[in-house]
Amino acid sequence: MKAATSPAPPKGRTQLAKREARLAYGLLAPTLISVSLVVILPLLAIFWISVKPVGLSDLRPTAPVVREALRGNGADMRIEYRLRNSSQDDVITDVVLTDTLPEGIEIAGDLPPECAIAERVITCRLETMEGGYNERLIIPVSAPDADAAEDAAEGSEPEVSGTADNILFNTTFTTENFTDVFDGDEFWGVLGVTLFYTLFGTIGAIVLGLLAALLLDRQFKGQGILRGLFLFPYVAPIIAVAFTWIILFDPFSGSVNALLIQMGVTESSINFFGQRPFALIMVTVFAMWGYFPLCFLFILARMQSIPEDMYEAAQMDGASPFQQFWFLSIPQLMGILSVLFLLRFIWTFNKFDDIFLLTGGNAGTRTLTVNVYEQAFAISNIGAGAAVAVVIFGCLIIFSFVFFRFLSREEGL
Repeated sequence: MKAATSPAPPKGRTQLAKREARLAYGLLAPTLISVSLVVILPLLAIFWISVKPVGLSDLRPTAPVVREALRGNGADMRIEYRLRNSSQDDVITDVVLTDTLPEGIEIAGDLPPECAIAERVITCRLETMEGGYNERLIIPVSAPDADAAEDAAEGSEPEVSGTADNILFNTTFTTENFTDVFDGDEFWGVLGVTLFYTLFGTIGAIVLGLLAALLLDRQFKGQGILRGLFLFPYVAPIIAVAFTWIILFDPFSGSVNALLIQMGVTESSINFFGQRPFALIMVTVFAMWGYFPLCFLFILARMQSIPEDMYEAAQMDGASPFQQFWFLSIPQLMGILSVLFLLRFIWTFNKFDDIFLLTGGNAGTRTLTVNVYEQAFAISNIGAGAAVAVVIFGCLIIFSFVFFRFLSREEGL
């Protein structure tokens, strides 16, 4: 008699599990595609531009430009086509200008050699238009009514076409942008300023947030009002608070300078936002002040979730308030502190508006983000600006690796 056998569990994924997986991927696909379009494509564009010799003027495709006007009167009446190349460097080939001669206007002389007329359509073939080309084509004409002829001539829009290479999409690549960035005398100084601003701004904001959370973790009268006041730096418009700081610390009319002089701290006014090293210290302090409320909220929420019986047990064992803080609160807060350090470091490293509003990047406050703006828009070198942006991306990738490998204290990160 054959012994009965129990059914064995299925090996691998069942058909039901495979169908559920396909359904899940199908539901996630729109989100993944949307995130890719929003995040990955701009990033790829920055990488692409960073290896192209692109200036700000190159963002607009090179094209021939024409402007028509009727000049003179009587025997000197003429139609002028002012043609120019929109680029100072790129060549446009196969340039063809066409325009319809309005009724009431007749040709009154020889046409330029590149032009011909057929059935009242003027066609001019210029073949090649060098970079910086700016010339006029003159068509002698006659008309019984000069005013009506002018309105008719300038009311008809000439058309011009041509073929030009677009540097954004061709296969010309260069490492010159990165060479200029790293060979520049200022780069390492700018990187040092960025690291100083980021590290001290991040750590300062977390420390202030921790102190504020410790202060408001206890019940007392007016606690709600004080919590609302602590959020003011974070919710106030950045341009308003930056302007207020500039007024307060103004070397000529600022209240802070007047107070320091009255107290005898200094004999003359200090240009806090226009003098080294005060400017860098001030923008760092502004970052601490402006962003500690975010840290305060996160830390306070975590502190209020710590069981009270832990502190009661510690008190029964004779632990001092400092020992309770150091051996109970800090270990419980390490997870949220590490998350805040990660977020604040990345946000501060990418910060641009605060510094630009306070100092414009002057007086030793030029960070990498300010350098991106200056390269791309002040010097009009989009490629170099993109190269600096790629350097910023690389720095943050290195930081993220070090953080997740050595610094993270939050489970799941």
